Amino acid sequence: MTKVNVSLPPEAEANVDAFIEEVDDRLASDEDTCRVVTETLVDLHGDREAYERWQAGEDISPAERVRLQGYDPCNATLESEYYAEKDEERFQRSKYLQWLWRQFDATPMADNVAFALRFRQMLATHLFADCGDDCRFFKGITFTYGHNISVGDNVVIHDDVHLDDRGKLTIGDRASISDNAHIYSHDHDVVDQTAVENYHTIVGDDARVTYDAMVRAGCRIGENAVVGARSVVQGDVPDHHIAAGIPAKSLKVKPGWESVAAPVEDSLPKRQSERRIDYDLPADLDVFDEFQRDLAPPGE
Repeated sequence: MTKVNVSLPPEAEANVDAFIEEVDDRLASDEDTCRVVTETLVDLHGDREAYERWQAGEDISPAERVRLQGYDPCNATLESEYYAEKDEERFQRSKYLQWLWRQFDATPMADNVAFALRFRQMLATHLFADCGDDCRFFKGITFTYGHNISVGDNVVIHDDVHLDDRGKLTIGDRASISDNAHIYSHDHDVVDQTAVENYHTIVGDDARVTYDAMVRAGCRIGENAVVGARSVVQGDVPDHHIAAGIPAKSLKVKPGWESVAAPVEDSLPKRQSERRIDYDLPADLDVFDEFQRDLAPPGE
């Protein structure tokens, strides 16, 4: 699709730059991250007056109190908080930043593309393990932690994409991930779903994962490869190949790349075992099994 450059009016542009720079500087400083996130969300949601009344000890309604407390990520829990193998030290900061990302997306400003893309780019440099230049992160993107994601330059991730980094996720330069795609880095045992294995999942340089596709944990989408819409990838997509279907298979090589691409095979090679990430849990861990299922087969 051909696109054109779009910019905000000069005054709006200056205000956006000043706000993003201020938040960026505060997050890069020694200031308490919870405080930075809280005050940023208070201002983005237009609640500064009520917040200052609350901080001054004045009477506010129960609803106002709950709303104002909700801006503070220390008063929130995320699903990933329950994962036993997480890096506790790294998770604390990434939780706060992930809360800012998610709650920013709940503001009207999240629909102002010229502002929102720059704000998320700035936030990604603090949240992700690595984030390249000129990335474009659209609305509704979710992660497990954020701190196990590495993103190259000029990456585009569209609306409502889920980036699971319970294991590790690497996205190469100029990669594109379309709306509603899900990319996983962990998997569950088919008998005991509380048993989790983590993997390194890779989307190569110049690769495209298109609309509503799913990439299973430990797979690699090759350089310059394409995954078709609504496909389920269960193996490695070779460089320059176009794969589609459930399960996805290589349909053909991109026109013009035949001389450097591997031949098309009947099924995608499975190399997840090479990308498995081992982890240790404390011996005295108080395990919580939310299912309480009987895992023994009939007759045992």
